[in-house]
Formats: sequence, structure tokens, C-alpha cells
Amino acid sequence: MNKIAVIIPAFNEAENLSALIGEIGSLRQSFSPPLDAVIVNDHSTDRTLEVASRHNGAVIDLPINLGIGGAVQTGIKYALENGYAYALQVDGDGQHPPSEIPKLVRAMEESQADLVIGSRFIRGAGFKSTISRRIGIKYFSFLIKLFSGQRIADCTSGFRLFNRRAMELAAEYYPDQYPEPESIIRFSRRGLKIFETPVLMRPRQGGESSIRPMGALYYTIKVTLAMLFGGIKGWKT
Repeated sequence: MNKIAVIIPAFNEAENLSALIGEIGSLRQSFSPPLDAVIVNDHSTDRTLEVASRHNGAVIDLPINLGIGGAVQTGIKYALENGYAYALQVDGDGQHPPSEIPKLVRAMEESQADLVIGSRFIRGAGFKSTISRRIGIKYFSFLIKLFSGQRIADCTSGFRLFNRRAMELAAEYYPDQYPEPESIIRFSRRGLKIFETPVLMRPRQGGESSIRPMGALYYTIKVTLAMLFGGIKGWKT
């Protein structure tokens, strides 16, 4: 494999970012192919930019808040423009242990997939989120199966490895908020091979999730409508 851009979308993640960057740096010393951290500061209001700027990798400072999807897409465009063969999303809250990255890389090599998703549910070990969120994940998995014919157990996982084909498609269009379930339908409809591999995840390491009780309702409605419209029109564009 060629170089991998490790894209870290970060909104108010100053509390978690230093430890995450340190873990990626430790893995980088013993892992091949090379990993380059690309931090996308999504117009944070805390010290995220200051913390990000202390490390040696690339830092992209967005002038406005684009949401998780916009931040990830920005990182993917950067990776494409700078010749990276692969892009790996690792969330800035510390839930995705960098020590699990080799599992995604190995799965892509063995499966020849365009997109590899790190899944909490294939083996059922490690942190698996709250009961209410797991119910929501099953619901979105049902919609994905309905519209794409593909079964994805952990469809909201943001622990994802993209090859160039997937990167190019994501650069064309990537949902701005809560992009994971919706993008799976689009990728599948466009003929990309998607593969899940088991990983261990952790609880958020610090700070608070942006999805609160009312936000969860908004999230469910918004993503459902996006998936329905996407499924109906077939994601041909």
C-alpha cells in the first residue's frame, strides 16, 4: 500500500486530540504503509486549533462549521490533491483506537474492497454504544438493506478506510451531517465494494457528544429522509 492520510474531523475536541495524535504517532513508527495525520478543525470554539497546530502533520482550519461530513470531505479532497492512495477517517473523540488501524488496512488488502468499515458488532466485543443508539443503528441497517441490498451491521461507524475510487466519489458528494448511513447507499448504488471488519472501539474519551436527546430525534428524521430520497432516485448522480 501507498501512503494513507488519516483524516481527523475535529469540532471542540481539544480534550481528546493530543492523546489521539500521540497514538497515531506511536503506530506510525512501527507500521507500514506510512500514516500522515490530517486534522480538519471544523471551526471549533475551544482550543482544538491550538492543540492541532502542535503536531507535525497537516492542519486544515475551516472558516465556518461544515459538520462532520463536510470536514471529512475536506480531508478527502486534501488527500486526493496530495497524491494519497488511501484516506482513513478516525473520529477526533478518541473512540477509534489507532491500534485497530492495521485491521482495516489488512481487510482492504484481502477483500480488495473500495471502502472498509470498522464494525463494533461483528464479534460483539468492546464498547458498543447505548441501547437506544444500537436500536437506531439496526433501523438504519434495515433501510440500507432495503435500498441497496447490502447488509452493513455497523452502518453509523465513522472508522472507515477509502481507496482512491471511494475518495473520488466522496469528493463529488458527501452528506454534510451524519453522513455514514446515507453515503453507504450511494457508494453501493455506484458499484463500490463495501466490506466490514471487526474492530474494538472505546467510549468517547472526553468532552460531550454533539448528538443530544433532541438531536438524536433530528438525526433520525434527517437521515431517514435522506436515505429514502437517495434510495428512490438511485444515487446515479
